[in-house]
Amino acid sequence: SSETFWTTTGMFPQEFIIGFPKCVKISKVAIQCYLVRTLRIEKSVSKDPVGFEECIEKDLQHTEGQLQMEEFPLPDFQATYLRFIIKSAFDHFVSVHRVMAEGT
Repeated sequence: SSETFWTTTGMFPQEFIIGFPKCVKISKVAIQCYLVRTLRIEKSVSKDPVGFEECIEKDLQHTEGQLQMEEFPLPDFQATYLRFIIKSAFDHFVSVHRVMAEGT
């Protein structure tokens, strides 16, 4: 729902983990967020959310008054869990409005 979002508690880094029912092949991850400065995405192929390895770390553009929309193409990428780490922000609080993963 576009009316809901996840927000940080004010200290950084902040993180959240998304789990899939089994290991899946992902071709692209997209995120819609607000006031995120540095974002890292990590993956795990374990049965449990452990043993993460870094995939992407990016500094996002500041977009005053509108959502940041970032897409990350991920060729030959498999994961059971994705961990999103917001390392820094443009303000004390940020929000994540949507995360999308495409693949099989």
